[in-house]
Amino acid sequence: MRQVQWNPLSLYCFSLVSTLLIYWLISGKSDKIAQYTIFPKPLPVEASDEFQQGQEIYLNGKLFNIPWSQWNQDNDQRIGISDIGAMNLLGVELLSTSEPNLQPLRWFSTDSRQFFPIPARFIAPYRYLDVTDLMKLAGGTLQVRGNFLEITLPPARIGDVREGSHTWGKRIVVDVDRPTVWQVSQAKGKGVVMILGSTNISPSDQTQTRLPITPRTWSAPDEDDLGGYISTPINSQLFSLENSEKLTKVHINLPTAHSLNVFSISNPHRIVIDVRPDAKIPRQIAWTKDIVWRQQLVKLRKDIFPVNWLEINARSSKIALRPITTHSNRQEGTAPLVTMAREWKASAAINGGFFNRNNKLPLGAIRSHTRWLSSPILGRGVIAWNDQGQIKMGRLSLRETLVTSKGQRIPVLFLNSGYVQAGIARYTPEWGPKYIPMSDKETVILIQNNRVTDQIKARKAGETSFLIPPNGYLLTIRKNSVSTAALQLGTEVRLENTTVPADFNTYPNMLGAGPLLISNNRIVINGTLENFSKEFQQQKASRSAIGVTDQGKIMLVAVHNRIGGRGASLGEMAQIMQQLGAVNALNLDGGSSTSLSLGGQLIDRSPVTAAKVHNGIGVFVNP
Repeated sequence: MRQVQWNPLSLYCFSLVSTLLIYWLISGKSDKIAQYTIFPKPLPVEASDEFQQGQEIYLNGKLFNIPWSQWNQDNDQRIGISDIGAMNLLGVELLSTSEPNLQPLRWFSTDSRQFFPIPARFIAPYRYLDVTDLMKLAGGTLQVRGNFLEITLPPARIGDVREGSHTWGKRIVVDVDRPTVWQVSQAKGKGVVMILGSTNISPSDQTQTRLPITPRTWSAPDEDDLGGYISTPINSQLFSLENSEKLTKVHINLPTAHSLNVFSISNPHRIVIDVRPDAKIPRQIAWTKDIVWRQQLVKLRKDIFPVNWLEINARSSKIALRPITTHSNRQEGTAPLVTMAREWKASAAINGGFFNRNNKLPLGAIRSHTRWLSSPILGRGVIAWNDQGQIKMGRLSLRETLVTSKGQRIPVLFLNSGYVQAGIARYTPEWGPKYIPMSDKETVILIQNNRVTDQIKARKAGETSFLIPPNGYLLTIRKNSVSTAALQLGTEVRLENTTVPADFNTYPNMLGAGPLLISNNRIVINGTLENFSKEFQQQKASRSAIGVTDQGKIMLVAVHNRIGGRGASLGEMAQIMQQLGAVNALNLDGGSSTSLSLGGQLIDRSPVTAAKVHNGIGVFVNP
């Protein structure tokens, strides 16, 4: 009789299948078998066990800024890693799920139907995957040391590395002697896959394998797709290897508009690197009860666009949206969106409105809790909302008038804005502790307790700073466009202000960008009306947008280059938003600013390609 050899993966699968059968018999939920190959009981999200959290993980001595958590369950210590962080750190593939407390993933599976369901737990602000058993399966150890988590894994031994051609692009296959982990980084024209493993293969030993041409599928390839072919040594033009004692880097030359899809299969163990223009894998993950992460390819006529978006139940009492900025106490500054989201402890975020990259100051509406951090400019599009889930989009202006005790009425054109024009601008403590002139020969007027207390003539832009009164505000007159005679020392003043349209003023939170894309399910793009340049209106670029469905759900959407070409035009972005279900939509800052964050990680692009931004919209979850 033939003896069966059980490897660790087989034992793990057998154990989980046994758990499935017991759970099925006890609960009577036999329909779940159709959903999951293996199904352990998920950890209740309301569990009240004490836990510890941190933001740093050391993997074999290398530091990664990824959230982790530790808790006790049934007298057993469990370790969780944020789900997107686990995907980026370990190379696991997150699969679609409708259950926030259970995350199926694929990692060195024997075929496309096999996957491991991992218990997931939301501990604000992130969703964590219990990786305790998975790391044991890989032969690793987990140890909490103070504020960081230490993971030690044995490196794999890398065997043959071969390359093949398909109709959709190129494929690189890396043989490994055991399950291992990897990380992926991509930039324009370049990519690198860092595999925890060592190899003695030199560049002259790299091989090419002619692989059979197969149609595109979204599952791992079967055994026939990868093995059993004769390798012919060549010097590859596609990739090169960089070896160290415990790490092997596969450097890849990416053709125009191509990116990487990396996954693993077993029997035998291999890491597969696909270089293709349509590398994004469709997925739909219920991240929490009120947040769904979707990723898919959207077709417009002959063009296909990779789209990442979050669908958020804004009417839920557990969800709050807020504008977020680089600093909470001043408006000058930029930072990567993912850094900003972590600082604000936001579960998710998308980049927001426009800003000046030189002086790092906002150029558009930002309102939080009724406080104007920056006023709207040029009548551009904004989104406004309250905590009851009511949302409004439209084109907005703010009208402020300074009224003196003698009845003189002086228009104030901008409030806490980096937009510089002739006239009067006003700066409050929301701008920060000080104001620095942005143009030459400004006249600075200090107002305290509704009275003019000082009037100063500045010289050159950026030369001197002026403290903003905590019990008042600062006015600046640019280009000598307004006479200072009406604002002599001691003059009493008061402010009148209103939004146009007026009903916007009832919304405590706003963020502006533009142009407006969709209103009442109709495309209404008018870049000229919103004072955008012709060059901007004609651009094709990566784009961010925020939309609202007919059910009142908010959509945070990031779209990058179409397959084989450039990014979306404004008109194409509006059509994409309509296809996704938006009845109202607003274009946000785009290009290198386009960023979508979830669980402390970017989900739409590699972090090395994302520019710093000034502001965004954060999503906060109250568990």
